[in-house]
Amino acid sequence: QQSIKDLLVIIMLGQLGSKVLQRGTLRKQCRALGSTAEPIKTALYDLHLELGGKMVDFAGYALPIQYDGLGVKKEHLHCRSAGCASLFDVSHMGQIKWYGSDRKTFLEKVVVGDIQGLKENEGRLTLVVNKDGNIVDDAVLCNAGDHIYMVVNGACKNKDMDHFREYMTSDQVQMEYMGDTEQSLLALQGDGAKDTLAPLLSVGFDLSKFPFMHGVYTKIGGFDTRLTRCGYTGEDGFEISVRAQDAVPLAKLLLASKTASVQPCGLGARDSLRLEAGLCLYGHDLDENINPVQGALVWTIGPPGSRRRLEPTFLGAHNILTKEGKPIKVDKKRVGLSGHKTPAREGAKIFQGDQEVGVVTSGTVSPCLNVPLAMGYVATEFAKAGTELSIEVRGKRVTTQVAKMPFVPTRYWRVPE
Repeated sequence: QQSIKDLLVIIMLGQLGSKVLQRGTLRKQCRALGSTAEPIKTALYDLHLELGGKMVDFAGYALPIQYDGLGVKKEHLHCRSAGCASLFDVSHMGQIKWYGSDRKTFLEKVVVGDIQGLKENEGRLTLVVNKDGNIVDDAVLCNAGDHIYMVVNGACKNKDMDHFREYMTSDQVQMEYMGDTEQSLLALQGDGAKDTLAPLLSVGFDLSKFPFMHGVYTKIGGFDTRLTRCGYTGEDGFEISVRAQDAVPLAKLLLASKTASVQPCGLGARDSLRLEAGLCLYGHDLDENINPVQGALVWTIGPPGSRRRLEPTFLGAHNILTKEGKPIKVDKKRVGLSGHKTPAREGAKIFQGDQEVGVVTSGTVSPCLNVPLAMGYVATEFAKAGTELSIEVRGKRVTTQVAKMPFVPTRYWRVPE
């Protein structure tokens, strides 16, 4: 049986051009196939093998951590390159449809964001919270007209749905889970994503006028899909929900694009891409011991003076906001860290002088910047950008500095005025 440690040695010996994966956060969430109970195979499993995917068990699913001949660094840099796009299999994510006349009211109880105010086809990132105001998961919701379309994290989806059921008291709210064998989810990310999709969309669909965090039902290459302009890389991109039976032919169509260079991309690069973009990985940077203020995510509730700030109906609001709608004072905050010369792994202690003031939750070597980067939590008084700290790495202290995130500029699409 192979352990994840064995797998990482194989990757390193393969001279894949980067130690990003070994130093990154993702290694703790993956297991080499064969080490435990058989994981679920997505509709794209055979295609991954055909493309040279190195498969691991991630959140109970067999997914590629990288591809032969590419590797984490090359896959990462391809996604960031002009005229290029990367195709990810994210079918492990949980796709849910919400129906019923009380769906928006109910959702505003279990998530912090403004759902009532979403215009048709508009979406937003939000946080699922518990009765203490701590974060159960992060999610993307879209107003799809007669229903709300929701995507939650694959590792959290079952506990999320149990959490939702606990608070579903109205018979005017129905939750429809789009099962693993029925629906797939692809992510097409990078500058070339729009150029890849444009010739495959219906005549008259103008992607230049399709805003970030919006979604519609549309055909792509003749296949019925739900297309959302969003992603987890910091690049312009899309998530494409498609019937499982259509996932392989659609993926092949995208990979064969003649209008952009499209390559498959694995979990390793997905992790380093999201960290460069300053995005959280649930279970590491966020969990049920962290609230939105500590996680530096109060913006997901709404701006100061907004309805959700002044009239919060979500669970645990009293532990997140004051009566005036301001964030409560907290003991620690999520920050970016840069300037340390030695890569810092999750769990590394953070110091100010001789005082332990925090912990690293994610760390990698940036393929774009060629320097170590990290994310973590520090005591609030040390959370200001520019504050000098140190991280304990293999028994030695290395200097670091609190840094603003994202670490690299994001390129989310803005509709031209």
